[in-house]
Amino acid sequence: MIISRTPYRLSFFGGGTDYPAWYREHGGAVLSAAINRYCYLTCRWLPPFFKHRSRVVYSLIEDVADNAAIRHPAVREGLRFLGISDGVEIHHDGDLPKMTGLGTSSSFAVGLLNALHRLLDHPAPSPMQLATEAIHVERDLCGERVGSQDQTAAAFGGLNHIRFTADDSIAVEPVTLPPERLDAFQRSLMLFFTGFSRYSSEVVGEQLRNIPARERELSEMAAMVPEGLRILRGNGDLADFGRLLHETWQLKRSLSSRVSTPEIDAMYETARRAGALGGKIAGAGGGGFLLLYVEPDRRAAVRKALASLLHVPFGIDTAGSTILYAETIPQEAPQ
Repeated sequence: MIISRTPYRLSFFGGGTDYPAWYREHGGAVLSAAINRYCYLTCRWLPPFFKHRSRVVYSLIEDVADNAAIRHPAVREGLRFLGISDGVEIHHDGDLPKMTGLGTSSSFAVGLLNALHRLLDHPAPSPMQLATEAIHVERDLCGERVGSQDQTAAAFGGLNHIRFTADDSIAVEPVTLPPERLDAFQRSLMLFFTGFSRYSSEVVGEQLRNIPARERELSEMAAMVPEGLRILRGNGDLADFGRLLHETWQLKRSLSSRVSTPEIDAMYETARRAGALGGKIAGAGGGGFLLLYVEPDRRAAVRKALASLLHVPFGIDTAGSTILYAETIPQEAPQ
């Protein structure tokens, strides 16, 4: 039995420039962090004593006679990609709900591939191998409208400057901060669940169609990545990071009519009146989690103002996708 643990992620700046439609022409970059909220996947070879060949347990329970009949696209295509036709049992558990802008589907793909490689007794894949394989499975095999930052953040962990080039290569530069500055940064971030989720592909679809008409906005969003890095790595006021988040949210809202809603706008303005310096909806937008930059002395006021929303404490994960447990029982191996 193999158990993998893979973090979800928060993107601060550069979101939207990690899609091939943009970076293959302009290049792209994001500043993002993996967080200590996780996707857990348990995988094992299924003994041949059941009517079904494989079982997959997530929000549904699938018992299938052939792995090609699995409905979950990442599981079906992940097994096909690694050449697994023998019976397996796969269970998913997540700390946070899906379709909420934290890269949950990509964390699933990364964690699944990590666990399956271990189940097959392959050499441990590097974070870059896991990221690129997950991108291939999601984008090319499943046909999903995904960028490249979620898989990379989930595989590597940490706070990173990630760059995407026209030839589809990815470069990951960890952002290293003095402990006291990193602590101050983390204490200024707050995450609230808006109470509703959305299919990101619908939001992303409109954003991708709008790229030709939104080159200026995307270029400005990309330029905020080095500015965010400068603020983090400098000795100046970290509050400028929150103000920059407010600027990127205003630009992001212009990319698609689906990025925000009147309800989200009201939540955001309530937080700003209570002291939040800036923020954004995580991921493509349209729902999910509201990320806010709030200086420590205003956190209580913001929590009170958003008392109707679920506050989710978090920190930055530094491990990336990991194998928590690995034991292969001989009689469970495929014949």
